[in-house]
Amino acid sequence: MSAPGARDRIGTNAGGMRQFVSGGLADEQVLPSYGRRSLAEVLPSIVAAQGVPGFDNRIGLPEATRWVVLLVDGLGWHNLVSEPTAAPYLASLADGAQPLTATVPSTTATSLTSLGTGTGPGEHGMVGYSFRLPGAKGAVLNPLTWRLPHSPRTVQPLPTIFERVADEVRTVTVSLERFAESGLTEAALRGPEFQGMWREDNDDLRRDLIVTAATSAPRTLVYAYERRLDLFGHVEGWTTAVWREQLRSLDRACRELREALPEDVALVVTADHGMVDVPESSVVIIEDDPALAAGIDCVAGEGRFRQLYSDRESAHALARRWAALLGNRAWVRTKDEAIDEGWFGTVSDAARARLGDVLVAARGDTAVMTRTLSQELALVGMHGSLTAAEMEVPLLVAVGR
Repeated sequence: MSAPGARDRIGTNAGGMRQFVSGGLADEQVLPSYGRRSLAEVLPSIVAAQGVPGFDNRIGLPEATRWVVLLVDGLGWHNLVSEPTAAPYLASLADGAQPLTATVPSTTATSLTSLGTGTGPGEHGMVGYSFRLPGAKGAVLNPLTWRLPHSPRTVQPLPTIFERVADEVRTVTVSLERFAESGLTEAALRGPEFQGMWREDNDDLRRDLIVTAATSAPRTLVYAYERRLDLFGHVEGWTTAVWREQLRSLDRACRELREALPEDVALVVTADHGMVDVPESSVVIIEDDPALAAGIDCVAGEGRFRQLYSDRESAHALARRWAALLGNRAWVRTKDEAIDEGWFGTVSDAARARLGDVLVAARGDTAVMTRTLSQELALVGMHGSLTAAEMEVPLLVAVGR
């Protein structure tokens, strides 16, 4: 494999779960490679490889006029290469390949918007699993549920790559029907014709829809989304037999898709983030420590990447206190410090205003939780931070059979 030693940095915790251990992948910080080799470069590189003018093929994809992009939610690079026997086909594609970086935070809404727009989160402004919208009376937007009245096109006004190439390429999305008009789809991936599925376990239908769309014009770009691996990881943990069985199913579906596609259609398999298992003993609950809870007016984000907002205390004071309390369990930064370190790429005024005053990126197997979001306390697999385990995602390219 192209990631030698990956297994050497995987251990077993007190509960018997294999996991990325302290001092390894879940402690190693990886900054995003915006503009070079991140998720934001995937679609621009594809349309450049299709011969569409005005785009750069920065990740060096082969020339082809018809492409399929399969985004597998939660398929981190290190999650994949640690399980080659469960995914022999994907492992064969990974051999000799190099990963991409996800976004910061390494979470679905942010990564998918970077994929769709070809920009970093500091430009498109979808800066997390959830974040506070200025001027909305402190309202917190969760892009996955989109329960606020704000228009997705207002929250994320940049054109998508699909919209930009509409006159040159036929674009199609294949995903669950209920995502067709979701806020996240409208904000991050608008533009393609939507081919919906009622059941996500119908791999045969997904394959047929993808093949039909990919061969429907001389120049096509098909985006397909698969989320079951992520769901099993969140509920059961990525180090479980249930997760590995889903990986086997995914591997089989990817192989069968490649076999069904004509040789001139290029297939890319990638992901939005990796995953770390968090044992209950490693959970920090904000409300259980008065020193952590003090001065905070709003908590957003997720367990591996918390965004703290305070209208009563300076960001520097809040960050210093949190850093002292958490020690090496997290990278704690003020908003300005994180921006200066390149966490979000080029940052617009709008995106800056949405980011938390203090950002807490977990290390090791730690998660910072809040009882105000009690549904998250049941999660096992998590993501969002800057560790290698969460930030590095595959770019698997299959041309021909």
